[in-house]
Amino acid sequence: MTAPLSGQTAVVSGASSGIGAAIALGLAAEGVRLHLIGRNREALSRVGEEAQRNSPEVLPYQADLSADDNLEELTLALKRNCASLDVLVHCAGIISLAPVERALIADFDQQYKTNVRAPFVLTQALLPALRNSHGSVVFVNSSAGMASRPNISQYAATKHALKAVADSLRAEVNQDDIRVLTIYPGRTASPQQAAIFRIEGKPYKPELLMQPGDVAQILIDALRINRSAEVTDISIRPMRKT
Repeated sequence: MTAPLSGQTAVVSGASSGIGAAIALGLAAEGVRLHLIGRNREALSRVGEEAQRNSPEVLPYQADLSADDNLEELTLALKRNCASLDVLVHCAGIISLAPVERALIADFDQQYKTNVRAPFVLTQALLPALRNSHGSVVFVNSSAGMASRPNISQYAATKHALKAVADSLRAEVNQDDIRVLTIYPGRTASPQQAAIFRIEGKPYKPELLMQPGDVAQILIDALRINRSAEVTDISIRPMRKT
């Protein structure tokens, strides 16, 4: 048996494109009320308009999660608008590629702020609302959060750190009937992945990669299982290995 999501409320970061947009639209199709966070106002507006076809309520929040003032304003707005929260999805993330020898510390700092600090701050701010509805926290991590490879040391370090945040959080809040899930997607067709392929000098063939909707479907399926169980970690990879 599965539990319906209709009528629940969700916050989704990184909702303006890629996996985050697919998650937002997938939850909208389930009848979930949405609070959508994105850095690109126009792209976020387009996703919000599409989500409104199915969702009973869609509220957009334009914010750069690496900027302290943006993050502070965002947390205040979400706390004001979400007295009760069923699902918190952390999908926003940035990546900078470079070998350790030449990687810029400024890039490292920005990745840390977006990929680790912002999810930590948002989770901390919204835990009371999650407790009110015995909600779920979802961290959309990366295959780099489990094993690193050349030229992504900074990004992988932030994703390893995000795994640590999720694992500690799960141990702390399970007693409050809050579920914590981390998803580790491999290469997924998205604007970010297209940029990575350009940097690597490789041809970008999105049809050979996972699709954002694949990750969204896995997430929704995990949220719908009965409260007698908790899915903690999901690894998902492209079927074709390139």
